Amino acid sequence: MDTPAFTKIHEFACFHKGGEEAVKAGLPRVAAPGDLESLGDDRFLSEMTRCIFKAGFVWRVIERKWPDFEAAFAGFVPLYWQQVPPEVLETLARDERIVRNLQKIRTVPENARMIVEASRQHGGFGHFLAGWPSDDQVGLLVWLKRNGERLGGTSAQYFLRRVGWDGFILSTDVVTALRREQLLDASPVSKKGLAQAQAAFNAWHRETGLPYSHLSRILAFTVGD
Repeated sequence: MDTPAFTKIHEFACFHKGGEEAVKAGLPRVAAPGDLESLGDDRFLSEMTRCIFKAGFVWRVIERKWPDFEAAFAGFVPLYWQQVPPEVLETLARDERIVRNLQKIRTVPENARMIVEASRQHGGFGHFLAGWPSDDQVGLLVWLKRNGERLGGTSAQYFLRRVGWDGFILSTDVVTALRREQLLDASPVSKKGLAQAQAAFNAWHRETGLPYSHLSRILAFTVGD
């Protein structure tokens, strides 16, 4: 499939959003060089857990409760949570400060172990993420799903966006736009669909030099009200 020029898509987004400044104002933050490496492993576990709890739930409720999550999970220190006893998780499942979903609570030690192992190998989980190229985001998503817990679908994509790693999110609007441009004819969660999305964003990045996260958001701006 030929990838359409992103210039036209950008123009459409500006028309749709009410101008270039409105588009720029809505673009996500991309971590500056060194930012990911300097972020503590606890922040990665925190953001990972936040995105897992948001999946299938009302996002604003999780955001409102998040300071209480931080308190209940004692700051999300991976070295502690990787070996936490089961009774701690059971106590959390009765803690009214958080959303009491035991299945999601149980992802914390699983993902803590993943973070600790990668951190030991790479000198920090941020170093691990920073070393993974954006033109192989699909490979990183596969790694996170394989080694973590409940990191399929878009949960890992939103996690990467929240910590500033430069990548796309296959939101409903982005998928709609990719289909409109005839760049996606498979399920966005399938191996083929992910490869098609990656190929489109790689081509647009080569064309424009824009960050992947900006390309993704601009594309989303061409859909909806």
